[in-house]
Amino acid sequence: MPSTSKHKDGSSTSTNTKKKTRSFSSYLVRGLWIIAGLAGVAAFAWVISRLTLQPEPGAGKYVHDNTHPGQTLRLYLDQPSVKAALLEIGGNIVLLAPLGVLLPVLSNRFRGPLRILLTVGFVSLCIESVQGTMIAGRAFDADDVILNTLGAVLAYLLIGRRVARWAHRAT
Repeated sequence: MPSTSKHKDGSSTSTNTKKKTRSFSSYLVRGLWIIAGLAGVAAFAWVISRLTLQPEPGAGKYVHDNTHPGQTLRLYLDQPSVKAALLEIGGNIVLLAPLGVLLPVLSNRFRGPLRILLTVGFVSLCIESVQGTMIAGRAFDADDVILNTLGAVLAYLLIGRRVARWAHRAT
């Protein structure tokens, strides 16, 4: 029920003190979105671990760490095969892009390009660090971190922002 308050100048304002309550169905829908988001992140984590954390037998003497941003990108772009360069660069851009959609659906805390950049940048840095220190035939590559993060931010800007808004509006 609205209440009215009088001001010193004689005017009055009406305020609505009724508190909004959520229905059971909105909690159910929100719960389903959270379950779907968690399932998506879990499935995605499994796929990423299979793609990035498996040893590459026999590649040990051919891989080297790259801590200089742009070095591997130049190497890709200098290759005679445009297809190989596109596969390497495009693959790294696409690799963590789903996180740009899944994370904001999972929680409002991940909404915003800066939050996606920081979160996915950290995830990519962790993956690359594990590759460079613990996985035979794999190496740390700063360009992979940059491209992985870029892909997630682009996915957020193109798709994730709208999907998250829709998912959170449904609850």
